Amino acid sequence: MDATRRTLVSGIVATASAAALAPSHTAAMFMDPMPRPSAVPPSTIISTWDHGMPANVAAMAALERGGSALDAAEQGVMVVEADPKNLSVGLGGLPDRDGIVTLDACIMDGDGRAGSVCFVQGIEHPVSVARMVMERTSHVMLAGAGAERFAREQGVHQRANALSEQARTAWEEWKKTSHYAPVINIENHDTIGLLVRKGDGSMAGSCTTSGLAYKVHGRVGDSPIIGAGLYVDEEVGCATCTGLGETVLRTLASFLAVERMRMGDSPQKACEEAIARLIHKHPNLASYQVGILALDATGRHGAHAVTKGFTYALSTNGAHAMHAASHAM
Repeated sequence: MDATRRTLVSGIVATASAAALAPSHTAAMFMDPMPRPSAVPPSTIISTWDHGMPANVAAMAALERGGSALDAAEQGVMVVEADPKNLSVGLGGLPDRDGIVTLDACIMDGDGRAGSVCFVQGIEHPVSVARMVMERTSHVMLAGAGAERFAREQGVHQRANALSEQARTAWEEWKKTSHYAPVINIENHDTIGLLVRKGDGSMAGSCTTSGLAYKVHGRVGDSPIIGAGLYVDEEVGCATCTGLGETVLRTLASFLAVERMRMGDSPQKACEEAIARLIHKHPNLASYQVGILALDATGRHGAHAVTKGFTYALSTNGAHAMHAASHAM
């Protein structure tokens, strides 16, 4: 990350969680005999799970400073990536079965440009490296050691692999049986996916994760895959997924939801159709969870999941609220 962006984002990461609890800072109301349209069209941000709240606050702050939808998508999820207590995103995440934390992330602009990194180690903000891939190369995805080398060449510091105390304790306990099984709605968080529709109609999205706990070393899920964990087309809308990545990869659920909106579905109907397709292909419902969010080009949103427990954060021009998604089962 360049020095200017690093300085800007460090303040956001430090203050976003506190800001999420502060009163709304919308403009004061005036008695106006001549009603007129707002000078600032409404912006909408939606993101997965409870940790979406501080992410949304940071993303909205980026828009209020004049940032683009892409800036908001990046800077919002960086808050979650930087949280050392988060067990499913960033360097504090639970490791693979070898005790190594590997990270995946992608970012996509409304015009179709996209960047992605997968299977990277020691990078605090993989979403920022994904943006560098998009903006500074002719590629969409870089992986593993090659992505890490690229990041270092861009001035990004790479840390040695080290587990947080919480993650190490959990890994040591897991090794006693070495039994692998995804945990539904683990600690009410998972991958964070974040979608932005700025008031001017521009859209962007991001998705970042440390992946499934105790996965086989080298496993990559849906989060960095354009069309699976994230898809954005501001002519129509955008969508993001969270949960068991293998099921999302097999159905390209985010792309499917956007295409359903292209065919005329509301965002809610599009989410329900994407989950129905996923369930049809994966009927063992007790063994996994997937949640999906969508925004359309007018700012309407949708949220749906395989089973109950999926929460999301919704923000519109400074008003922030948590919601529970509808579910199929």
